[in-house]
Amino acid sequence: MAKPSKRDPKKFRVYVIVSRDDLFATSFPTVICAPVHSNYIGLKTEVEVGIDEGLKHDSSIRCDELISVSKSDLTDFIGSLPPQKIRELNQALKIALEID
Repeated sequence: MAKPSKRDPKKFRVYVIVSRDDLFATSFPTVICAPVHSNYIGLKTEVEVGIDEGLKHDSSIRCDELISVSKSDLTDFIGSLPPQKIRELNQALKIALEID
């Protein structure tokens, strides 16, 4: 959970860190994250998540809205994605970034 960008109407936003694991362990101050929204609009670049992943309700990870977030702004650990959701997230990121 972190403070969202100034454009975001929410006071706090849940994010999924999509930067590589070893970057988080360095002194580099930011990581790339995908925001989690409480609605699903059906894009190929969204991944449905919910209670099984530690959230309060059904939501979606939006890979078209990647953002650099200061590590110090990431305040609360919510949960982890199971291997199948990580595969779906990787696929959604490939589509969003047009990576073969």
